[in-house]
Amino acid sequence: MASGPVPQASPPPYSNPRQRKSATAATASAQFDTDTFKTALRPRKQKPAEVVERERILLPHLPKPATKPTPIRTFLKTLFYKFVLFLIQLLFGIYLRIRWTYHNVVNRAFSILYYHHRTPELIRKDVSELRAKGAFPQHLSVILDYERGDMDKLINEVAEIACWCAACDIPRLSVYERTGILKQYIPTAHRQIAEQLRSYFGRSRPTLRVDAPHSRSFVNGDVPAGDDDREVDLSVMFISEEDGRESLVDLTKTLCEIAQRGKLSAEDVSVDLIDAEVKENVMDEPDLLILFSPNVNLKGYPPWQLRLTEIFNVQDNEGVGYQVFLRALHRFAKTEFRFGR
Repeated sequence: MASGPVPQASPPPYSNPRQRKSATAATASAQFDTDTFKTALRPRKQKPAEVVERERILLPHLPKPATKPTPIRTFLKTLFYKFVLFLIQLLFGIYLRIRWTYHNVVNRAFSILYYHHRTPELIRKDVSELRAKGAFPQHLSVILDYERGDMDKLINEVAEIACWCAACDIPRLSVYERTGILKQYIPTAHRQIAEQLRSYFGRSRPTLRVDAPHSRSFVNGDVPAGDDDREVDLSVMFISEEDGRESLVDLTKTLCEIAQRGKLSAEDVSVDLIDAEVKENVMDEPDLLILFSPNVNLKGYPPWQLRLTEIFNVQDNEGVGYQVFLRALHRFAKTEFRFGR
């Protein structure tokens, strides 16, 4: 009877006494926890009396340990917050839609009832009661936006507003455009405004001057040659962002240089001096500033000239319109100015 190879018996584990001793030590170290031992010994230490007293005083005032929120409670709380946020957005959206509808209906009603039909007599009739009250601006300013590649639209808007001012006998109009691109088109703007005035007034159109700070005025024969400073019926000035804060900084540097040379003392620098310099180098304060935008955004308008200026805009309005111009004049007539009272 054939028999297979007899398997050899494996040596018993840890037959070596050294190996048995090292394994026993490893097992004992694995079962022994140093932190548990320290924690067990810590209460046995005797605390000083002052430490025990401090703990006795502070323990009643310490906050209770926060309980871990359950997943269901967290989910319900998040769901509630999202519902409140959605409800607020819904109500605010309804409010904005109602406000937009109301303002557009009012603007449309004004544009139908008070359309000028390019007739100066109708414009004068619209403002005759305002002029009778005595509260009427002599210097009007507007803020317009330039969209790249749409220079003709910007100049046409300037021409329309200039015609409305001329029909209302407002002698001064300042147009603020942030980039200052209008200053590069002064002759073109003069020609376009003159043509628009001719379409309103015929051959007897008002005389016109178009200029900008630190540049020569353009009259194009509206006043005798060599008499550019002569009064005209309508003066249009183009201003930009560089005529605001940058102009004040340049004026401050100039005054400092003059003071360092000994030609001006610190006592001579006053609000009246700065006001006179700003009026001479830029322009004086407008009586009324009209924004044809839905929000009040001055876009870097010269700050010194806005100290006593009445600012007007119509919410949710987009674009230049005669109804906004007329409503601004009505608001100005109702404004009560209190200088220092």
